[in-house]
Amino acid sequence: MNRSSKAAAAVLTAAGILAGGWAAAGPSSAVDGAASPPRERVLWGSVTIPPGRDGIVEASGLSGPALGFGSSLTLTAPSGAKATGVPLATAGYRGEVAADGRTAAYTATSVESPWQTGTFPFVLAVPANAVPGARLDGCVLRLADAGGVERASGGCQVTVGLPSPVLSRPESGVPLGYRPTASGTAYPGAQVTVSDQDGNEVCVDTAGADGAWSCAPGRDLPAGANRLQATATMNGVSASGEQIQISVGSSSAEASPVPAR
Repeated sequence: MNRSSKAAAAVLTAAGILAGGWAAAGPSSAVDGAASPPRERVLWGSVTIPPGRDGIVEASGLSGPALGFGSSLTLTAPSGAKATGVPLATAGYRGEVAADGRTAAYTATSVESPWQTGTFPFVLAVPANAVPGARLDGCVLRLADAGGVERASGGCQVTVGLPSPVLSRPESGVPLGYRPTASGTAYPGAQVTVSDQDGNEVCVDTAGADGAWSCAPGRDLPAGANRLQATATMNGVSASGEQIQISVGSSSAEASPVPAR
């Protein structure tokens, strides 16, 4: 089947970006009569990950004075999720993941001004039973100096997304009638909307308990080359599948009835 390489931007399988910038800090607390260093940087970001999948959160754009050798950037995984990887390939940092998956961290080992350039990716895994649209609480980011003193903190918003729906019919390269049946699979209970190359709605259905869905246009599609794409929506999150190339209008092609589920 000839499918285009255009995939849904709505899902993620994807990666969230954490921006670190200067922000007003609260009052410093005194420890043994000395004021603690100000916590001036605030870390924040978001990522959407479908159930049973991994996603990458990237910390980037950290500014301010360099913290030097031995400083560290730590992510605490949100409730229900686990940290599974620290895939940074840049020299000068050491990454490690706790055995229980609760935390992952990078430590500066040789770079002159750590955290000021590049991005720092953390891989998070969302459980297969997570509910699409839910937000997993408890994701924390912490930047500390070599002595373990916190210099910046924040969090990341982890939203459970949807897997991309699959559009298995009609097939590319097969002459089609003007109202071809569309069918495929999606997350159970998700509403699936099929659109043409201009973004016009072609038909809509809801995926059953087995994930199957099917629908047929209520009006004729324009003759000639076109593209179809399925988008699934549920609980405020959405995901789009790959587009398929179709050709509408053939004397031998007739509209097909919607198959019963």
